[in-house]
Amino acid sequence: MTEPTPSPDAPRPSFREASRFWLKLGLVSFGGPSGQIALMHAEVVERKKWVTEEQFLAGLNYCMLLPGPEAHKLAIYLGWLLHRTRGGLVAGIGFVLPAAVLLWALSWLYVAYGTVPALAGLFHGLKPAVAALVVAALLRIGGKALRSPAAHAVAAAAFLALFAFHLPFPLVLGEAALAGFAAGRGGRSWFLLKAAPGPAAPSVPPSWQGEGRRLMRVGGLGLLAWLAPVALLAWALGPGQTLVREGWFFAKASLIGFGGAYAVLPYVGQQAVEHFGWLQPGQMIDGLGLAETTPGPLVIALEFVGFLGAWNQPGTLPPLLAATLGAGLTAWMTFVPSFVWIFLGAPHVARLSADRRTASILGAVTAAVVGVILNLAVWFALHTFFPEARGGKIDLFAIGVAVAAFIALVPGKRNPMAVIAAAAAAGLMWEVFNP
Repeated sequence: MTEPTPSPDAPRPSFREASRFWLKLGLVSFGGPSGQIALMHAEVVERKKWVTEEQFLAGLNYCMLLPGPEAHKLAIYLGWLLHRTRGGLVAGIGFVLPAAVLLWALSWLYVAYGTVPALAGLFHGLKPAVAALVVAALLRIGGKALRSPAAHAVAAAAFLALFAFHLPFPLVLGEAALAGFAAGRGGRSWFLLKAAPGPAAPSVPPSWQGEGRRLMRVGGLGLLAWLAPVALLAWALGPGQTLVREGWFFAKASLIGFGGAYAVLPYVGQQAVEHFGWLQPGQMIDGLGLAETTPGPLVIALEFVGFLGAWNQPGTLPPLLAATLGAGLTAWMTFVPSFVWIFLGAPHVARLSADRRTASILGAVTAAVVGVILNLAVWFALHTFFPEARGGKIDLFAIGVAVAAFIALVPGKRNPMAVIAAAAAAGLMWEVFNP
């Protein structure tokens, strides 16, 4: 099968250069999936031109249809486009590792001292900058993905379905896919994206029998790697231990996590508090707050649940060792499936996008994704500009930072990472001089 190649407008990055980028991205990817997807688009497509708009949107479509954190899967896919399996591994690990290590440290401080170092000033400036980044991404992605009245209608319907009616995320994407299927079957070009200049789609595999062997090999190795730690702990500690129960529980949670963190966190919180008794309701809220202060996927909050559950029920192990194993196991069970999904399907994403009927389905999903990102952006902006910490009163400083960041990003075309860093520094200074 022909290997997909990056954009012809820029030289292909070396593996070392790309690895540094993914780790750097993992350190600054705040703001949830909307901000993370926006940051990747700004860096990888707009600034570095490592992949084309067509490749980015095709990968985003595929990732949105799978369970697990969308931004993490997209990072793996983009890494795979550049350097195949090793690129996907480095991109996926670099994207979550800083958040996993930082949340482990914050979780330990939480249980050891009952408090967390004050980061309010830093994030006072960071959150409005992320809101501006999301709006800038909506303008870029929406302008290229919404090319017909039908596409605009699907995006608007997706936004209203989520924001006003709180419909399930998979249902919204499923309805968009049906609309795309109907249009493609009827020969309509409503949802077909204009082809961006870039490499040709990979060729069809020489035989589906050979492709079947690849799928079985990748799926089998992935399943073995995913479940091996739980099986090993069950053999060493017994099947009834908290760590083993956490492993099986978070394995199940990772498979139903369509729609990202906000879809799976309510389910995990209810089970962890009411069924397993791993933590108290207030602690679940604290864990979500800690996760909001870290980069990487918001679903990393599950690591806090695993840490605290094993700390409170360590069995025969020292509490810190049990909690560390619980945090690591939870992260493993949550994020490994993303690698498996991408490595299974990535070779076919570009080829499927080249098929007219499939492209119509994916184009409709892309339009819905614009509505999904808009919904998350509005939710994020409301909580940033009218924070609960201020009693819902307007935060003029946050609005000022957001406007300045938007001007720097769109007309000024500044480096998004530099804008984020400057906004965080501004927030820290504001808190120092306005305690």
